[in-house]
Amino acid sequence: MNKNRLGKSDIYLSDLTLGCMSLGASPNKASEIIDEALDAGINHLDTADLYDFGMNEEIVGEAIKSKRKDIILTTKVGNHFDRAKKDWYWDPSKSHIKQGLKDSLRRLQTDYLDFYMLHGGTIDDPIEETISAFDELKQEGVIRAYGISSIRPNVIHEYVQRSSIDGVMMQYNMLDRRPEEEILDLLERHTISVLARGPLAKGTLTEKGNQQIEKKAQDGFLDYSHEELIQIYRELSNKVDDSQLSSIAFNYVLHHPAVASAVFGASSINQVKNNVAFNTGRPMTDELYASLQAITKPIKFDKHR
Repeated sequence: MNKNRLGKSDIYLSDLTLGCMSLGASPNKASEIIDEALDAGINHLDTADLYDFGMNEEIVGEAIKSKRKDIILTTKVGNHFDRAKKDWYWDPSKSHIKQGLKDSLRRLQTDYLDFYMLHGGTIDDPIEETISAFDELKQEGVIRAYGISSIRPNVIHEYVQRSSIDGVMMQYNMLDRRPEEEILDLLERHTISVLARGPLAKGTLTEKGNQQIEKKAQDGFLDYSHEELIQIYRELSNKVDDSQLSSIAFNYVLHHPAVASAVFGASSINQVKNNVAFNTGRPMTDELYASLQAITKPIKFDKHR
């Protein structure tokens, strides 16, 4: 699988990233899913301390402890949680970020992270303090690079201007084209990579997309009505074979040079197998890319300005 550089770092990510949130609570099953992804050429696993209140990190850590050196490992911080009470509150303070890393390293059974992300963020955060925490952790050698997970333009602009982030994770897919308006080119100019989560739009951009539209999108999706989604799916099916829709969806987001990896979740080995077949599908030419844009909307960010 092709690998792309993460920002200005010396980290290279596979075109696809396995998002670990959906692995479930069975260590054995999770390990099988992770092994399937690694065998297929995926080298990047993404989790977060908040997923299952730390349990997801524990499951991932156990699954990869014998092969840690072969994996690019990412987790996230910023949600101060209580596993017993199953509640949390936002905390981007330096003290929490540093303690959060110690806790994550313990759960993940490792002594360093490749990539560490702030799991959200608002314009009212103590941003300089937050940046300082990540910079210090990088200087200490316990993280190799850092970034943020955010879809808020005002927050992203602040970190671009004030920090040395190497990556931003954000929702981006053929239906949610908001990053194209002002974010993707900005990040490319600053050599900051995008990790595109939700590339399949909750299953809408797959061979079973019509079923997902009927089950999960009765009220539409973002600015799209239910009827518009049906029409788009019909037009997509006319352009490419249904069996290649997932491949087209992955290749669409990877077409922009700012995007280093497309992040998908999986709760079964078959989902991994289906998704890693993306590079055997129809190649994303400029002509195909433009034709896909013509049947979808260039939606704009209207909040967090």
